[in-house]
Amino acid sequence: MEQLILSFIEFFKQFSYAGIVLALTFEFVPAELVLPLVGYWVYQGDMNLIGAVIAGTIGGTTGPLTLYALGYYGGRPLIKKYGKYFFVKEKELEKAEAFFEKHGPAVAFLGRFVPGIRTLISIPCGVAKMNVWQFSIYTFLAMLPVTALYIYLGMKLGEHWQMAGEVAKEYLLPIGIIIIGIVLIMSVSRYIKAKKAQEF
Repeated sequence: MEQLILSFIEFFKQFSYAGIVLALTFEFVPAELVLPLVGYWVYQGDMNLIGAVIAGTIGGTTGPLTLYALGYYGGRPLIKKYGKYFFVKEKELEKAEAFFEKHGPAVAFLGRFVPGIRTLISIPCGVAKMNVWQFSIYTFLAMLPVTALYIYLGMKLGEHWQMAGEVAKEYLLPIGIIIIGIVLIMSVSRYIKAKKAQEF
């Protein structure tokens, strides 16, 4: 399966930076596979690092927009019926919905760093009719550092670009811990505000 996906990604290389955007727009293609490979293309001298990061971040925004649109125009009934064709699992969707209900629109940014919901968080954002520009900006800002990290690692690892995922975990873990900390602070803050409101 991975080899098939790699062949699919390689096909888009002929379209240069636009090809990176196109490859990432298909949500079933893991960005963790695309971006280090793009980094390897930078290592080979076929692409520029800055151009690759910009294209990767744009693709990392247009991809989630497809799931956002699915939620926005189809709602939950359509997701339940056709979600399997987009590799959407019911359990993961429920997690993403619960996360959205707790933290509101900010999840379009925060959710990108939380394993298990980072991809599917786009759907509840769409179902809730979140402003599309707000969603896109939050997603772009979240994807920029992640994209830069994976492409940079792919470039530095060169022939061993496939190891980028393992190396990235070392960097993403502390970021994830910080994000979880922010989420917890937000939850406690909301709880305290709700308690005070009840008292009055």
